[in-house]
Amino acid sequence: MNTHRIHRVAKLTGLSKDVIRVWERRFALLKPTRGANRYRNYSDEDVALLRFLKEQLDAGGSIGELAKLGREELLGRARASAPQISFVDNTFTRLLRELLSTLNPFDRVIFEKRLNGAVAVVPFEEALHGILLPLQEQVGQLWHENHIDVAIEHYVTKQIQQKIFSAMNQLPVAEFGAKVVVACPPGEEHDIAALTVAYRCRVRGCRVYYLGANVPVASLANLCGKVEPDLTIISFPLALSDDKATELVHALAHEVIPVSHLAVGGHGALAMRDFFLKYNITVLEDFTELDHRLDRLMRQTVSRG
Repeated sequence: MNTHRIHRVAKLTGLSKDVIRVWERRFALLKPTRGANRYRNYSDEDVALLRFLKEQLDAGGSIGELAKLGREELLGRARASAPQISFVDNTFTRLLRELLSTLNPFDRVIFEKRLNGAVAVVPFEEALHGILLPLQEQVGQLWHENHIDVAIEHYVTKQIQQKIFSAMNQLPVAEFGAKVVVACPPGEEHDIAALTVAYRCRVRGCRVYYLGANVPVASLANLCGKVEPDLTIISFPLALSDDKATELVHALAHEVIPVSHLAVGGHGALAMRDFFLKYNITVLEDFTELDHRLDRLMRQTVSRG
């Protein structure tokens, strides 16, 4: 059975993350598990249940009355009403399964042929969020569970990076849009999410300064002082310990915020939300919120120009 982070569940069900959290807390219908990274993972059954609930509400049902039926009864009704539904995107799920099957035992030729073919047949934005990012997440989980060697994880990561860089390089180099700096914090070597942010910024016409992984705060602040960005975005794939979070956020607040508006995103940023909010640092919930922020920036840039 597949597991999904809440941002993915929101996309699969059409429900906002806030609604999902409220229903989970108030009605106890969902049964997410927590991984080693402390993030909630929702099952295919959770996704099926939420989809069914949304369908019933759209048809005039009441969440309070539906919740009284309990999880098992609701799941039974969901299966009966839509037995043909696959709870994840069938095509992407099949492609992911085929890609993962080539990693143990490892077959480079088949993996690269399948990856290249999968990315070529759909618009890149769909490939990015339907194939590349889920692939990165699942490969990381396989490594964490000792099913594949770290060398294989690195190899797949580099393949994904190459695909994103290639797509970015096909975009025009912006000369006039909003200036955005994108980076990972000190000690963070995982930059796929940051690279994805940079790509989405480029797509919207921003002038992007992509700094990549493991950027010291002083160096980040120095660059921001020189280029005067409209926004600096830091990607936190993983949460830090409380002590490290306190130290890093304090440094960002005193060195970066004086020279740039600052926003953070990623699973780690969401887990450390309270540390950032203490200094009024914007926490981006997901890519949709990022897109809205970028669109506002671009409109402001046009109006200034």
